Amino acid sequence: MAHTKREIERKYEAGDGGLPDLTGAAGIASVRDEGISDLDATYYDTVDQRLAEASITLRCRTGGSDAGWHLKFPVAPGVRDEIRAPLSEGVPADLAALVRSRVRGAELVPLVRLRSRREVRHLLDADDRLLAEASVDAVHAERLTGEGGRAEWTEIEIELAEGGDPAFLDRVEKRLRKTGVRPSASASKLARALEETAPAGETVPGETARGEKHGQHPAGPPVTAGDHVLAYLRAQRDAVVAFDPAVRRDLPDAVHDLRVATRRLRGVLRSCAKVLDRTVTDPLRAELKWLAGELGADRDREVLTERLTAAVADLPDGLVVGPVGTRLDTWDRSARAGTRHRALAALDSDRYLALLDALDALFADPPLRPAAAGKPGKVISKAVRKDFKKLSALVGQALDLPPGDDRDRALHEARKKAKRTRYTAEAAAPVVGKRAEGLVRALKSLQGLLGDHQDSVMTREALRDLADQAHAAGESAFAYGLLYGREERRAERAEEALPELWASVVRANAL
Repeated sequence: MAHTKREIERKYEAGDGGLPDLTGAAGIASVRDEGISDLDATYYDTVDQRLAEASITLRCRTGGSDAGWHLKFPVAPGVRDEIRAPLSEGVPADLAALVRSRVRGAELVPLVRLRSRREVRHLLDADDRLLAEASVDAVHAERLTGEGGRAEWTEIEIELAEGGDPAFLDRVEKRLRKTGVRPSASASKLARALEETAPAGETVPGETARGEKHGQHPAGPPVTAGDHVLAYLRAQRDAVVAFDPAVRRDLPDAVHDLRVATRRLRGVLRSCAKVLDRTVTDPLRAELKWLAGELGADRDREVLTERLTAAVADLPDGLVVGPVGTRLDTWDRSARAGTRHRALAALDSDRYLALLDALDALFADPPLRPAAAGKPGKVISKAVRKDFKKLSALVGQALDLPPGDDRDRALHEARKKAKRTRYTAEAAAPVVGKRAEGLVRALKSLQGLLGDHQDSVMTREALRDLADQAHAAGESAFAYGLLYGREERRAERAEEALPELWASVVRANAL
């Protein structure tokens, strides 16, 4: 089974003297020699280096204390999440799945081999606790494809101990700089190896026949409405690709983030129909709706569980009658097994890969309409106004209905339209400025209120289900009924606040 380690490290060019004496710097009381290791790592990527382009590394390494497969995702400068798996003949399936959104149908092939002789030292405090591991690596790099060459260099690597304070590395770097040691110009050994072993005339990594680089935007600011809309859509496509592995790793909010990116794509494709031909984009919107739906079940369960858990915790102890917490945990685990499987099945499907490829094709050959040549601010402001008009009609319809199921459904439709209008206003903000930014803030508040109302509707359905289960098991349903009543009141307060909030949204609409 793969497991994850947060890696915080810095790399330096090693001078003739190797690692300077760090004793006394940054709280280092002693430096202990840990010997020499011989490391042999083969790095895998697609032929057009899609992983390297995203600063992702996948390697199989022998030697040292952590032999096996290592997949590294960038988190921040000098910070990566390293996901490890045992040695095997081929790329482990769980690691391959984590890069599927980038690799697609391309083969992962051995790209570079790095053999390193590593001299390891432990930097210890006065209590003999590990602060960091310092190593001097003599590296021999060999390109394994094409007419690539070889390269050699020596570098210093300082890796923070688990749970350590990153500020420690700043203090160590200060000492290193005083001795003449400078940070490495390359972010990783692989990056340096790719640069120094590249065959003559090799194109920029990631250049594809589709006419654009994976995950990269054309240089220069948008000039036309078409440029601007495509730049926004590319950013959302990139977000889908980037959040895919986070969903698979079950990281907090990953499903929500991926789902929002799909919604932004859908919303702007629909709202900017004057810019991009709907005969091309409507099939894409349908597939994005499918993906959001498959992801939605897991996200909805997550929101419900958080809301119910908080509601139970808010009840006085004397009102929690029966094994309410245990039943909620059982309900959540049962629901989660199905919803998570559904989300992962969608990401593993050929349909999902076809959607990603179709998005790439859209950017390679965009189906621009005449309005795409217009000024971004004028064209996109018009799209926002059109969305806002539809939103206004839906809110008015909901407010005219009496409380009940029909109003709940109308408010839910208004919520969905508020999201789309907000996403279009977000797309307009860079070229329209403060007017669009103010509308985005107002729509976000409206979306929050309508979202809380819809969550209350869904929570009451879950409470009815939990009460039925408790009753069938001979348990008291009192607490679920009490919570149901509280949720009803919560929804009522949202409906009471809506007219005033909507009036403020109307005032904010200056487009």
